[in-house]
Amino acid sequence: MVSSTLTQFLWNLFISIAIIITLYTCNFYYLAVLSRQQKKVKPTELKNVPIVTVQLPIYNEKYVATRLVEAVCALDYPKEKLCIQVLDDSDDDTYDILENLVSDYKKKGFDIYHVRRENRKGYKAGALRNAMKFAKGDFIAIFDADFIPPTWFLKRTMSYFSDPKIGLVQCRWGHVNEKYSALTKAQALSLDFHFLIEQKAKSNSHLFMSFNGTAGIWRRQCIEDSGGWHTATLVEDLDLSYRAQMKGWKCVFIPDIVVNAELPVQMNAAKRQQFRWAKGSIQCAIKLLGDVAIKRRIPVDTKIQAFIQLTRHIVHPLVLAQFLILPILLAAKINLYVINGLPILTIVAYLAMGPIAYVMIIREMYTKSWKSKALSYLYLVFYSSGMSVNNTVAVFDAFFGKKNEFLRTPKFGIIKKSDDWRDKAYALPFTKTTLLELFFGIYGIIGMFVAIFSNNPIFAPIIGIQVVGFLYIAFLSISHSTFKNGKSRNIRVSSKVEKMANSYYKLALAGIIGLIVLGVVMAFEEYGSKIYPLDEARGILVRMQATSDPQSIHDDIEKVQKLLPQSGNPVWIFPTESTDFGLIQQDLSTMLYTTEKISNAAPDSAAFHTGMINVHTQAIAIVYNLLDATPYMYVSVSNILFGCIWVAIIIGIFSILKKKRDRLQSFEISDET
Repeated sequence: MVSSTLTQFLWNLFISIAIIITLYTCNFYYLAVLSRQQKKVKPTELKNVPIVTVQLPIYNEKYVATRLVEAVCALDYPKEKLCIQVLDDSDDDTYDILENLVSDYKKKGFDIYHVRRENRKGYKAGALRNAMKFAKGDFIAIFDADFIPPTWFLKRTMSYFSDPKIGLVQCRWGHVNEKYSALTKAQALSLDFHFLIEQKAKSNSHLFMSFNGTAGIWRRQCIEDSGGWHTATLVEDLDLSYRAQMKGWKCVFIPDIVVNAELPVQMNAAKRQQFRWAKGSIQCAIKLLGDVAIKRRIPVDTKIQAFIQLTRHIVHPLVLAQFLILPILLAAKINLYVINGLPILTIVAYLAMGPIAYVMIIREMYTKSWKSKALSYLYLVFYSSGMSVNNTVAVFDAFFGKKNEFLRTPKFGIIKKSDDWRDKAYALPFTKTTLLELFFGIYGIIGMFVAIFSNNPIFAPIIGIQVVGFLYIAFLSISHSTFKNGKSRNIRVSSKVEKMANSYYKLALAGIIGLIVLGVVMAFEEYGSKIYPLDEARGILVRMQATSDPQSIHDDIEKVQKLLPQSGNPVWIFPTESTDFGLIQQDLSTMLYTTEKISNAAPDSAAFHTGMINVHTQAIAIVYNLLDATPYMYVSVSNILFGCIWVAIIIGIFSILKKKRDRLQSFEISDET
């Protein structure tokens, strides 16, 4: 009773999650249709060139800071109408680089300022809010450190402010290093989906769109009227853009103006960026959705889309929950097919809702290069699946109100494939989230076996996609890990510390890989000693159906008896009689007795036929019993204990690694002082 109640609850939960995920997916397709509208904001020729302040928020970006400042100073815009604010909160070599650079451009006649603060209070939002006191003119352009604005940017973008109600013009992000790796290709496609589908659809309608934090220009009056920059969330850009639109300001996206930027090339940096976006979106949902809901003048569909945009990251924990539930339902023999008995339609439904629809959208977005982009979509599938663990942690952090420091995404000035970032400062170590990714990867492998042995092999590749994603993210997180100190005032000590720390990371990587290999070896050994004998026994029992020779059947039954455990029940939580090996052995003994009795009967007698039917029927019943028992052999008490020990060892490695890193950092600090 308890078991059936629990199974029914999990089934209802699984279906509810599937419906929610489907609704979010269908909304993306709705926006894809909406984005095809040709409604555009028309530019007008500038009669009076307005004063523009360009704000460059920077924190420890010594590899890209020079490139950004030089690109901004090269803008084709009158010097007397251009004010440049370098908002520098850096505490490493970046400060010296910018101090000299700003001084040089001041001598060349540029109105440029090196703005410093006593502390990083409020992080990026705090720097922007502080700089507003010194900004000149009615328009504020913002560029993050890794962006490279083209020379014509201001002239073209300013021409879209003819309507006084336009408070923000957001431009599209380009990617200078898209082809660097599979990781950058996946990120580039994901961002293109956001800009060319979501942003375009919302800009072309009355739906709320978001500021992306960079490569955009604000009307100063809009910022002030909306309450200025707030520091309560990790995504101050999304927060301000929503408050502005609730005030009646219009935000527009111009897809034809592209500003190139550098994509994160290190997995741990990409995860940090995704974490900040996911957590910040949920924080904004908690902060803003109440106000959006009660404002009468906001259309209903705009409210719905605002809810979807701000809460869309809850899909990540829902995907993980569904991933955990699926193997349990398969082991419980729950029918998960779209139409009972037609598993092919299940695959068709998955393909139609996922790859096929996305490839069609890609073909619409990229007419000539769509085939190469379709390959990038494959990378994106694995990347998105594996990133769900990282983003789930971010969602829970936001829900429980955990305070996080605004951690920037480090960039290394990487553009060409030959560029190397591993020996540079800012490279990030892997975090404890990697342990969760390894757990889900191992759990998924078990789930694939459950799908196969429960006669639902069609779900194995569906689970396998996520397994590859988890292990791919975990592997890159570890292999991309290194210890680098961004401050280089004491080069000798830093070099020594970095070498020592990197040695520990290499040892940790070797240890974790060794544990995974050990786990795989033990899994195969476990399969050979516990699972394969059940498979072999089922094969023998199935073979019995094709023979009526009592002696042959008698010999096969004895083989099956030896292959199966003499007693015990693998279903140790809610055991059933059908999976009790002691009872199965009794059934086999009964079959032996029957074959011995009919071996002396005439083959054409009624007793022989009746006895043979009984033996065949019992064989079929035992086959089904073994099918029920097989998935639970993977979750035996010994396997659970081994899994706990395995996880404990990995946690131990993380703990030791953290202690070593802290000791090395304290050692370095003491040497510097």
